[in-house]
Amino acid sequence: MESEEDKALIALVLDGDTEQFAELVRRYQVSLYRYAVSMVGDHDTAADMVQDALVRAFTNLAACRDRDRFRLWLFRTLRNRCFDYLKDPRRRQVALDDAPPVPDTSEPPSARVERASLRNELRQALDRLPAVQREAFLMHHVEEMSYEEMSVVLEASVSALKMRVMRAREALAAQLRNREVTEKQPSRLSVERG
Repeated sequence: MESEEDKALIALVLDGDTEQFAELVRRYQVSLYRYAVSMVGDHDTAADMVQDALVRAFTNLAACRDRDRFRLWLFRTLRNRCFDYLKDPRRRQVALDDAPPVPDTSEPPSARVERASLRNELRQALDRLPAVQREAFLMHHVEEMSYEEMSVVLEASVSALKMRVMRAREALAAQLRNREVTEKQPSRLSVERG
């Protein structure tokens, strides 16, 4: 079980084998980055926030009281950093210069264009959601956190989180309804995965 492995790694780190923290970083940095970029909309800023959250986690590892829930503690650290950034009036909006994905040569160009267009529409629709709804939606549908896990990270009740996710789904559906989104699209949300 991942939480037992985390607990064992944390014990090793706290006993002086600090190299073991690299395994925790390897285990969680991709999902942390995915979350951060979805919240702040900028790849460089997201990478900085993830690095900051990981450094804070390493520095404050002894303060992690419930080591079975290290992943959630780490996400809460990053979440707080993202919201601090979003509230900061000095932050600048930076245009996204995403590198184009490596094309799949087995897929016809029209399908790639259609998928890129859908991804762009979805990104814009997600960006228009209130931050708390976007966050809950992404944690549940992209990071596959249970509502109970989300409750720990977000310090909100399960029922409130279910409501946020439901409202986010409704808002996304309303925004995308008039687009050319069809049933042939994958049923699982595929937000860019780092």
